[in-house]
Amino acid sequence: MKKMIVLSMLVCGLLAGTVAEAVSQQKLAQTGMKFLSVGTDARAMAMGEAFTAVEGASTSMFYNPAGMARLRGFTSLSLGFFEYLADINHYYGSVAFAPSNGDYGVFGVSVQYVDYGEFEGTIRDNNPNGKGYFDEGDIPGLNFHPNGFAVGVGYARALSDKFSLGGNIKYVQQNLGDAVIGYDPASGGESVVSNTTNVLAFDFGVLYRTGFKSLNFGMAIRNFSREARYQDEGFQLPLIFKIGFSMDVLDLTSLDKDMHRFLLSADWVHPRDYSEQIMVGAEYTFMKLVSLRIGYVGPADEHGMSYGVGVKPEVAGLGFALDYAYTPFGVFGSVHRFTFQFEM
Repeated sequence: MKKMIVLSMLVCGLLAGTVAEAVSQQKLAQTGMKFLSVGTDARAMAMGEAFTAVEGASTSMFYNPAGMARLRGFTSLSLGFFEYLADINHYYGSVAFAPSNGDYGVFGVSVQYVDYGEFEGTIRDNNPNGKGYFDEGDIPGLNFHPNGFAVGVGYARALSDKFSLGGNIKYVQQNLGDAVIGYDPASGGESVVSNTTNVLAFDFGVLYRTGFKSLNFGMAIRNFSREARYQDEGFQLPLIFKIGFSMDVLDLTSLDKDMHRFLLSADWVHPRDYSEQIMVGAEYTFMKLVSLRIGYVGPADEHGMSYGVGVKPEVAGLGFALDYAYTPFGVFGSVHRFTFQFEM
């Protein structure tokens, strides 16, 4: 077991070095499939996305897959939706299983889908001879619906009472619609080019319990992949490297933990396509039932603070949770996230 932990830490170091070199070659605002870097889970978003070192449920696959290694029950399910900026709709879900009480690790599946809405297209109706491709009234319908999705399979395992690791492999696809580029005399119809691309991406994370109270450290690498391409231009996915810590600071007091908990977390984020950020989050939980949350991300142009609330009743041994997060974006309005979770 010790050899496995040492080997895992060595792999983490090698990956971190590779990613650090990759993200050091910043391409500001030049990555694609940006929906992969938009936060999903309402609990995490209310805490400013400072979730790298927080042990959670199946939603950890969106932040640090190692966080689901110590699943409390047999299964964890989450579903959520939010309308992002510019009326972009995001849907997501995740499920994790821990067969044989987690003796073989925890297996998970995650799904993300983004609908960018309907767009009106246009076409250049001429050719080198100066004649139109289409007769008046014969212009084809050009409305299109861009969308993207990611389907991932994850695995996490606690290698010891302190050290956990996890990873995801994701199939990611984005469809920007078909483009009518002219008229094909051979077929007597429009000449169409499909603007769809796909790629495999990987997430990897570790989580370390220090042994001092509930202090945890975590590290995660997300969206590691080869270059994606549509026609002639290639682009990278939004690679992200995060390091963070979390702790229930009331462990330092004599307060009853069944009545009061105060989780504090912080992340340092090094992305490929924008400047480094600090994320800080706090969560106060009363009687393991109601939670109040607040978070901060900076530096950021329009998005800074975030707020949220959650309720987690338990009925006949089954756990339910409903979380809400409110994120103001200045001149762009606000984003409201909802996540439903179920555990058994």
